[in-house]
Amino acid sequence: MLLVLAATTAGAYAQEGARNITLQQAREMALEHNKEIAKSKLTLEQTRNDAKAYKTNFFPRINVTLADLYSTNKGDFTIAGGHLPIYMMNPATGTYLPNVSMGADGNYILNQYADFPSQKIDYKLGNIFLGTVSLTQPIYMGGKITAAYRMASRGAEMANENIRLTESQVIAQTDEAYMQAIQARQLAEVARSYKQLLDELMKNVESAVKHGLKTRNDLMKVQVKQGEAELSIQRADNAIRLSTMNLCHIMGLPLNTPLQCAVDDGQSSMANLQPSMDNSLSIDARPEVSILQAKTDIAKLQMKLTRSDFLPQLAVFAGFSYVNGVKVSGSKLLNDGSAAVGATLKVPVITFGERIYKARSAKARYLAAQTEQQDLTEKMQLELAQADNIYSEAQTELNITKRNLEQAEENMRLAQKQYDVGTEPLSQLLEAQTQWQQASASHVKAKCQLQVAYTKLLKAQGKLGE
Repeated sequence: MLLVLAATTAGAYAQEGARNITLQQAREMALEHNKEIAKSKLTLEQTRNDAKAYKTNFFPRINVTLADLYSTNKGDFTIAGGHLPIYMMNPATGTYLPNVSMGADGNYILNQYADFPSQKIDYKLGNIFLGTVSLTQPIYMGGKITAAYRMASRGAEMANENIRLTESQVIAQTDEAYMQAIQARQLAEVARSYKQLLDELMKNVESAVKHGLKTRNDLMKVQVKQGEAELSIQRADNAIRLSTMNLCHIMGLPLNTPLQCAVDDGQSSMANLQPSMDNSLSIDARPEVSILQAKTDIAKLQMKLTRSDFLPQLAVFAGFSYVNGVKVSGSKLLNDGSAAVGATLKVPVITFGERIYKARSAKARYLAAQTEQQDLTEKMQLELAQADNIYSEAQTELNITKRNLEQAEENMRLAQKQYDVGTEPLSQLLEAQTQWQQASASHVKAKCQLQVAYTKLLKAQGKLGE
């Protein structure tokens, strides 16, 4: 009778026009809606592009520079004229010497000379064009380029793991909200089933009172239980509304969207895990482990990056430039190109302790990252052990509530039978029905808590969402 009653109540309570949704669909909608995941994906895109940008530092830089200047500046200047000595050949030495002689005052006197007239030169800047093509190739930068690229790559990996972490958190949150909605709906079904039992009993008691077989005191006892049942139904309906609104919020739906969650007792989605404290349970797959390792690796690479600033840096370069412009006396002065090659070597000599202080600072950050990694790793191991214990306890609780429900059903059946033949008072039957209602509610909660505990155990192992 109870099974038929529960099935009838569940069918009657199904909300008309409600949207049927499975746990997997709820997860997918929550993941698609979550803003933190969208933000994490943008961060991943940013870090990947940063890594690609740092990788380009391994290749030569080729730059083209073009400049054009127009100026109205113009003017002239004069080169003063004078006498130019005439050179004569010395037959003895075969060299040319100026034809001069020493005067009485010690100054040279030109014996022969040529006149050099004054020269006036006009200039005009006009339009000046400059074009340069240069190539620079780093040879050795103290390890800076390699360290920066590896840091950016590890940052991209960390961003990818952060997406996994956020997704696992969203899935865990969705699972818990989903099971709360199922729990609220099933508790409402139990409350209505209990109310139906009381309503049937009320009819029987009213008939017995009418025929003088029962007292009005018995009728009042049933009425009190009916009032309690109505309050339980009201509370259950409120829980349904709030849990559904919470689930809609997580999934990105309007809060008043009617939903019908597919009931799953967990047997179809939960594998048989090993007993508690099984050595196979591990946190190695957790995204937090990868994130902490990446943070430690980045801190270690930061030490190398800091050290590279105080090591020799060698680069080679080559270039070609062309200049056109500037007129002198009506003729263009510049109209030619030139090539150049070279190398630069930078060697820090005196830094007044800057290298030591920066190196110590980078090392302190690395040690701090190592300490954080060790601390959080231990906490995650404790979290896993706790999640394993809670899951094992939830399994035990489910088995206990199942047995209690079976016993409560049998006890209520016997109480009803004995009450019908008049060998048991009404109070005993009411107590048996109350125990059945409590056992049913406990069993519903145990089933939902087991699913939530399983989800948290998977999250603690880093396997949620696989």
